[in-house]
Amino acid sequence: MGRLSAWWRSRVLARERRRYAQADWDAAWGSLPLLAGLNPAQSIRLAELAVLFLRDKRIEPAQGLVLTAQMRLTIALLAGLPILGLGLDWYRGWYSVILYPAAFIPAHEYTDADGLVQVDDQVKGGEAWERGPVILSWADVAAGCRLDGYNVVVHELAHKLDMLNGRPNGRPPMHGDMSGAAWTRDLSAAFADLGRRVDAGAQTPLDPYGAESPGEFFAVASEAFFETPRVLHAEYPAVYAQLRAFYRQDPLVRLGRGA
Repeated sequence: MGRLSAWWRSRVLARERRRYAQADWDAAWGSLPLLAGLNPAQSIRLAELAVLFLRDKRIEPAQGLVLTAQMRLTIALLAGLPILGLGLDWYRGWYSVILYPAAFIPAHEYTDADGLVQVDDQVKGGEAWERGPVILSWADVAAGCRLDGYNVVVHELAHKLDMLNGRPNGRPPMHGDMSGAAWTRDLSAAFADLGRRVDAGAQTPLDPYGAESPGEFFAVASEAFFETPRVLHAEYPAVYAQLRAFYRQDPLVRLGRGA
């Protein structure tokens, strides 16, 4: 059965990969410097995760956006990176990505922490719904193709990982070899420090939006982990260590090797 499953998986992967021209693969991969330094085995696994992501999730263009193969592959490669050491099952329970041309206003109702129904009418570059889709702005996806600490795909998919055990609170499901108490201690300390810096009007090592809530801090820290790991490691080494244990990756080493 194991040999049969491996054979079937290889058949599915080969068929799905052939849907996309090599030129589109090359263009998508080449546009993403955060993939630098992946070894051959990691590169193959990321490509497999990307095609399985595209098979499992619908990417639905909105407002007349013309969706190209390169755009699909760019999103799928970015989506695959956080789960490179985890697997596609970590994205279970949702099935679509809605892609707008640019920033959008969701204008949907939600219930706040006090039980009051509110209407979200803020302009956004991305959003992740609990038990629902991921919504992205292509302009923001494209703007995230630089190693500057901003990556809307990583941010929103970090929220999806966080939501696996309920509302996003900055604590995704822990692996068996991790300590939940240590995770809470280390991320809470950094979250409090970021909040103090924001309140003081000081320059912050991470996006100030991370001070909004523990859930946003985890998503913002995840962006930095993959895009600017040197900054995160220098400012919040304990957070870097926790994310390295959770994501089962070490971008600091990988990007250094890629450079």
